[in-house]
Amino acid sequence: MSALRFPDRTALIDERGALSYAELEQRAAALATALRSRLAGTRGNGRVGVLCRNHRGFVETLLAASRLGNDVVLLNTDFSATQLGQVVQREGIELLVHDEEFGQTVDTSKFTGTRLIAWAENSDTTKNTGSETIDILIAETDPEPAKPDRTSNVIVMTSGTTGTPKGARHDLSVSSLLPAALSHLMRVPVRSGAPIVIAPPLFHMLGFAYTTVGLGMGMPLVLSRRFDARRTLERIADCKAETLVAVPVMLQRILDVEDAPRTPSLRVVVCGGSALHPHLSDAFMDAFGDMLINVYGATETGWATIATPQDLRDAPGTVGKPSFRLTIKILGEDGRELPPSETGEIYTGGGLRFAGYTGGGGKRVRDGLTGTGDLGHFDGAGRLFIDGRADDMIVSGGENVFPGEVENLLGGHPDVAEVSVTGVDDERFGQRLAAHVVRNEGATVTEDDLKAYVKERLARYKVPRDVRFVRELPRTSTGKIKTRALGR
Repeated sequence: MSALRFPDRTALIDERGALSYAELEQRAAALATALRSRLAGTRGNGRVGVLCRNHRGFVETLLAASRLGNDVVLLNTDFSATQLGQVVQREGIELLVHDEEFGQTVDTSKFTGTRLIAWAENSDTTKNTGSETIDILIAETDPEPAKPDRTSNVIVMTSGTTGTPKGARHDLSVSSLLPAALSHLMRVPVRSGAPIVIAPPLFHMLGFAYTTVGLGMGMPLVLSRRFDARRTLERIADCKAETLVAVPVMLQRILDVEDAPRTPSLRVVVCGGSALHPHLSDAFMDAFGDMLINVYGATETGWATIATPQDLRDAPGTVGKPSFRLTIKILGEDGRELPPSETGEIYTGGGLRFAGYTGGGGKRVRDGLTGTGDLGHFDGAGRLFIDGRADDMIVSGGENVFPGEVENLLGGHPDVAEVSVTGVDDERFGQRLAAHVVRNEGATVTEDDLKAYVKERLARYKVPRDVRFVRELPRTSTGKIKTRALGR
């Protein structure tokens, strides 16, 4: 435990300042004592929901519930009231810790359990509404020893880009995740005690995993409630952070910062959560140096592969080679393992043990390997490439088209800032490709220009029949594009 090994070392830095590991441990212990009385008499395990942005309250609640042995459900801050209501009911959440800004959403969700405020802009506001804050509970509570009779589990929501998110249930806890995370980091050069900026939401698997790793290794966690590219660079410089964890769209926003602050301490950038297109990885490393590492995995299955900077230079677009002690196979529809360069579904084994969705159901399993739902292929060097989601494959005129291939090409066009390719119903061809494009500022590229660009480089059936220019692409809080919101 880092509180015993490094009590005086900084554990966390957020907009309210810094906490040492000793202070974080004391606060988590006091909060656990306060939560125990509020969970007394609840049904079963008394699950705790966390609806918070990235700050100390999220971490303190996670640690406190873990001390008590209560399961924790990490909730997406983008949830609508309807989604929140469905999820809290399905997951059996009895105590909800949320930021004050989500109060109206919680009210409308019809949640009837116990509520606590994790972050309030103005303490007088919570006093006037009668809401309890975890800060007040911590200040007024003396910590008592906790001896849970079970291990706390963490339930992470899927991204939910196609409906109500599912809860991915693992046979894991905060403590049991750490060995897997540390084995992963054998190929990611971070150092104990070196500050780490975690930009993705902590409720997302990438943010949660690196929070766990950082705490386990005694690293100061640098957190901000909202991502701002310039502010992120300033925090890296001010805190002398050596590691940044981000999703691809965040890297693009960082590249777009004019007169960006210098970040001489930065030596590792870990990217994941959605597709990292070759043009972006090349541009980022050209600007910041060959420090970019791309990780691929899923909420259900955990980490699968790691692409080092050398991988990204040698094979742009790759997600790398399998992680330590992890098996990956590409299987065809008949379950047969496919050779390099042939595309099939990606199956993994040896990582996190996925125990099914909390609402029932699970992933397809073959010979002990769990299907990811992603399609991909290996190259001759054993590097994995993601060709797209199995349910995103577009069949146009009898030909299979993977949107990612067209997106990668268009994304490298000098006048294109961002692009998403989807399938649109077509009476003649079954489906046709539609490209949704965000132009670079000042660019005048036309629909015909982009069609010709693709036609020169890919097969005719891969040329989008529709090119739609949009101001921005709709994204989830973890950077994934909401393809349904683009229209059909």
